[in-house]
Amino acid sequence: MASSDPIYLRIVEDIRRQINDGTLPPGAAIPSRAQLTRKYGIGETAARHALRVLASEGLIFGLIGSGHYVSEKPERTALHRLRFHEHQPPFTVDLQAQGRRATCDWRSEHTSAGPDIAQRLRVEDHTRVTRTRYVFRTDGAPAQLATSYERTEYTDGHPMPAEGNENGRKSLLVRLSLLGIKITEVVESVYTRVAQPVERDSLDLPAGAHVLHIERTHWAGDSPVETSDIVVPGDRFRLVYTATAPSVG
Repeated sequence: MASSDPIYLRIVEDIRRQINDGTLPPGAAIPSRAQLTRKYGIGETAARHALRVLASEGLIFGLIGSGHYVSEKPERTALHRLRFHEHQPPFTVDLQAQGRRATCDWRSEHTSAGPDIAQRLRVEDHTRVTRTRYVFRTDGAPAQLATSYERTEYTDGHPMPAEGNENGRKSLLVRLSLLGIKITEVVESVYTRVAQPVERDSLDLPAGAHVLHIERTHWAGDSPVETSDIVVPGDRFRLVYTATAPSVG
């Protein structure tokens, strides 16, 4: 780090390195604020900031009256993106392949498209769309949230349950194919952010936890027919993308 960086960030970097290289294994005690001030020649405020940053990164956790300790490294479950299955969502297939029980509940309703969704679906603001909220669970615990928006021209007049579980709903590709619509492209944009309060409650996350936010849009030619916001805990899952390499020569 640059010599002009705040001193507490240099302490964070040193302790982070020790955690990552195994010098400080999971469960190891982190020096107290007083010990940090003596070891690094810093003030108590800088020591407090360093511990706060390490805790916010999930590298350490604090116990009242005991101190701070190195967190266990989470095992991140692989979620294979852009794979399609006729009857089950990819999330369910990935978890079941690992011997874990995965379920999904949903509820559909009509709503007005806000500016962001209208832009993604290429419709006018406040256009009527079909919104479906999904809650995916792993062994009974909430693990993924998804909110899907479909243009009502592809849902109105067609049998579609208002709510249910994974056993009673065909995949988007199958439902659209029955209407003669072929999906030609799926685009995903992924970024990280701090979980919103309702997401923390739904996914049982601590304050300040980060999530992976996936914006996914299904296209039929040059027309977007569905767009979704998918949210998964950043410390529990990793996204896997596979692309076929182009032939050379």
